[in-house]
Amino acid sequence: MMGAEAKNAVCTAVVLAAGRGTRMGISQAKQYLEIGGKPVLAYALEAFQQSPAIDGIVLVTDRDHMEYCRTQIVEPYGIHKVSVYAEGGRERYESVWNALKAIAPTPDRQYVFIHDGARPFVTPEIIGRAYKAVQKWKACVVGMPVKDTIKVTDADGDIVSSPDRRLVWMAQTPQVFELELIREALRRQLMEDCSRITDDAMVVERQMGVRVHMVEGSYENIKITTPEDLDIAEVFAKQQRTGRF
Repeated sequence: MMGAEAKNAVCTAVVLAAGRGTRMGISQAKQYLEIGGKPVLAYALEAFQQSPAIDGIVLVTDRDHMEYCRTQIVEPYGIHKVSVYAEGGRERYESVWNALKAIAPTPDRQYVFIHDGARPFVTPEIIGRAYKAVQKWKACVVGMPVKDTIKVTDADGDIVSSPDRRLVWMAQTPQVFELELIREALRRQLMEDCSRITDDAMVVERQMGVRVHMVEGSYENIKITTPEDLDIAEVFAKQQRTGRF
């Protein structure tokens, strides 16, 4: 959590829920599937709703699901911090850009927390740690050290290196930035090839030369991508309900 210190910035969460989730092998988007009797997206929104660090939420979804999100998720689960709905783009970076354009400037320092709506188990504690880190580093990514040995291969599948796993992290979300830093980085990136961009930190690293700091997340902060992830998520949801999370 944030602790007792005074909050000195305006923080907006951008929750991305426009993906189609083709790897799930089903027609319904993964963020609207239910785990523990509740939509995946609702879990993430509730965490930002409960976090004292977050002042407002921009919910990014496709045009066809905006009304669904409002009437079936945002209002029933009391997510009153959702102040803006933004339309998602064809690619993730387009959705992020649409959301960033929708955030109104203020005279205060502004930070943005970019989070995948398909990561239901982010917590207010994780959000609080990220808030503390971004104030110091200007850019940070939630993640966890890898548990397994990692191998880097060439195009033929032959191992070329084995990095020290103590230095290798799995990137998660939220990824948190000074608002103008990520805006300018993405503005520059959009004028170049974006095909290899897989997360927001890459844009800041490449375009702004800013070092991005890793912040401890949780091994439970998984992204729902495949049917197997749903089974794991059901276990985590049960643990959350029983207070063992």
